[in-house]
Amino acid sequence: MKPLVEFIARGLVDEPDEVQVQQREAGRTVVVSLTCAQGDTGKVIGKEGRVAKAMRSLLATAAMRRRRRAILEIG
Repeated sequence: MKPLVEFIARGLVDEPDEVQVQQREAGRTVVVSLTCAQGDTGKVIGKEGRVAKAMRSLLATAAMRRRRRAILEIG
């Protein structure tokens, strides 16, 4: 799931080298943390959080296929 989030985020931002994605697991839950350059955070979140919501939906779908739950943290 980490590669999925990283691929999407790198396509959205101006500084793709600054994108960092970390994944940790707690039982059946996978927590994916996404950090990027200060000026690119707004691009990852999008207007009214639409981009972040879409990323969370894709991540949840990928997690369901593996019978897990996924949480995306953007910071």
